[in-house]
Amino acid sequence: ELFVSAGPDIVKRVRDTGASVFLDLKFHDIPNTVAKAVASATRLDVQMLTVHTSGGSAMLQGALKGATEGAKQTGNEAPLILGVTVLTSMDESDLNEVSVNKTPEAQVIHLAQMATSAGLKGLVCSPKEIAPLREVLPREVKLVTPGIRPVGSETGDQKRVMSPTEAIEVGADWL
Repeated sequence: ELFVSAGPDIVKRVRDTGASVFLDLKFHDIPNTVAKAVASATRLDVQMLTVHTSGGSAMLQGALKGATEGAKQTGNEAPLILGVTVLTSMDESDLNEVSVNKTPEAQVIHLAQMATSAGLKGLVCSPKEIAPLREVLPREVKLVTPGIRPVGSETGDQKRVMSPTEAIEVGADWL
């Protein structure tokens, strides 16, 4: 929301303070378009950014290529590309609605394995899938978890949530 309302200038202003930027725009398009979008984001000197894993291996490899090219052009470090697996607002019935006939856990594992095979070193997943992912992925793969809610709080539109303590205990790298 902030990026759409304030534009690339807000990234520059935050970076000027010395803070890191996690640009959560969830790119999902043809490989060439994603590569160019990621290269542009890299030129803004962001440290992490998101792409949808459901875009497939070629799109994910395009994102990595864009990050490398953007970094080379500016001398910035390439950001950590995080593959968004299944949105935390989705449950099995939501997946079925879009013709995915798997549980969220099975779909997350499938997309995570495909994404890491394509070269991604980080993923976004609900905290409910951290433990199963830690069983099948290399430990160096970073897991970012939305859907974090204090015990007893409202979940809003989030369906697969956990408390901060629980998410850390099962292996989240960032909440």
